[in-house]
Amino acid sequence: MNKISAIVIAKDEEDMIADCLKSISFCDEIIVIDNNSKDRTKTISEKMGARVFELKTDDFSKLRNLGLSKANGDWVLYVDADERVTPPLREEIKLQISNYKSQITAYIIKRKNFYFGDYAWPYIEKIERLFKKEFIKGWKGKLHESPIVDGKLGELENFLTHYTHKDLTSMVEKTLKWSKIEAELRFKADHPKMVWWRFPRVMISAFINSYIMEEGWKVGTAGLVESIYQAFSIFITYARLWEMQNKLKIKNEK
Repeated sequence: MNKISAIVIAKDEEDMIADCLKSISFCDEIIVIDNNSKDRTKTISEKMGARVFELKTDDFSKLRNLGLSKANGDWVLYVDADERVTPPLREEIKLQISNYKSQITAYIIKRKNFYFGDYAWPYIEKIERLFKKEFIKGWKGKLHESPIVDGKLGELENFLTHYTHKDLTSMVEKTLKWSKIEAELRFKADHPKMVWWRFPRVMISAFINSYIMEEGWKVGTAGLVESIYQAFSIFITYARLWEMQNKLKIKNEK
């Protein structure tokens, strides 16, 4: 019988982790990789029967790879603390695995995002999250990580729900933290010099992508706020990059 190991990456998610773990309770094993939480994330996870391992890092691939190394199941399912496996998706996963006879070694799952609590975003993401363990070699990428997997991809029909950008305070805190890492990655990759015209270009592109391409306009005021925020977020990243480049220039001129 094929068994499933669910792997959850979490940091200071005491308000979200319980609902996440309930949604994956159908799995044979639940592993929580706790990234230096300062709240009750670890305690809640352990009380709900999860195996908890701790690792402090800003590298998401390391977190996902640690979970993979601890998994005992034939299949691994990755779920973040602010995500939920819906009942239809749960049944589809169970059916696919119990009747597994194909050459598919990994499945793409559709993810429906909810902003500011209950505003459903029109654009549906597609992400690789369910893997036959023997065929996934690991993850690569510090921030925007991606799996290294052999074999054929399949796609599930039902949705994973994602409750992101819950409020402006948490959004700004997240941007201030991760924009620094994003800027450092660009800086180390020798990104072209930041000049004034690059700022409006990336900000306008981010707004158009969110509001027009992803149809954020359909969500009303919340869609406008989110799309403007995307422009703000990318501005912070590139402003940090400009600051790093400027400091290097001053240093070299001394």
